[in-house]
Amino acid sequence: MSVYKNIIFDLGGVLIDWNPEYVYLKEFKNDRKKMKWFFDNICTFDWNENQDAGYPLNKATEERVKLFPQYEHLIRIYYGRWEEMLGGPINHSVNILKRIKKINKFRVFALTNWSGETFPKALKKFDFLGLFEGIVVSGDEKTRKPFEKIYRIALDRFKIEPTESIFIDDNLRNIKAAENLKIKGIHYKNPDEFEIELKNLNII
Repeated sequence: MSVYKNIIFDLGGVLIDWNPEYVYLKEFKNDRKKMKWFFDNICTFDWNENQDAGYPLNKATEERVKLFPQYEHLIRIYYGRWEEMLGGPINHSVNILKRIKKINKFRVFALTNWSGETFPKALKKFDFLGLFEGIVVSGDEKTRKPFEKIYRIALDRFKIEPTESIFIDDNLRNIKAAENLKIKGIHYKNPDEFEIELKNLNII
């Protein structure tokens, strides 16, 4: 018998395969070294996360173009061809989500770092997002993981107890933030390990 009642999923990297390499590898003619330099210095992870916290995509793009005008074409691609960076569902993980829903013992939610401007496109593309009782999207809340505020928003909005909840994320930083609030964390590495962890916790 599981002591847990609520399962909270991250989306990107757990249920949805999103990777800017799908677009940029072609732009850089398969030169991974040049592509990595671009991601490390121009369109960085931190820069993208700022938009996940609600910063307007157009404003962010124009500011970056102004900073690095020689890379204008490549910068505009980031959000201009964002949908091409969606590789599709991570099918094994989605099947696990469906199994959890069928058990009908758990409330199932999502907590994602995602721009509020692009998330509606994901909702249209991935039917399984309709399985969640509720989804907290960082861009809509103007904050993001790993800040405590967004976890509190989810807990309060859905009226769930931290100690009765499991949070799954592929970013260990986000897991540690959840665990600081007494939420059980599962650091997602791949679907097979994820399935084993859920079995060990008597979830599936």
